[in-house]
Amino acid sequence: MINEIIESRVQCPYCWEAFSLLIDASVALQEYTEDCEICCRPIDFIVEVDEQGQARVQARLQDE
Repeated sequence: MINEIIESRVQCPYCWEAFSLLIDASVALQEYTEDCEICCRPIDFIVEVDEQGQARVQARLQDE
């Protein structure tokens, strides 16, 4: 099991600005809400981490 933090660049679905997101690679599937660092609107994140520790991040509008 991988126990590390991964940094991933994501784009806000509201203001379209990119920012860094820290991901706990020890959890394979994660769903949570975090505010955009730029416009402060809530973003729903779905994060999948594979066996190699690579993360796939989906950033969605909160009302999707």
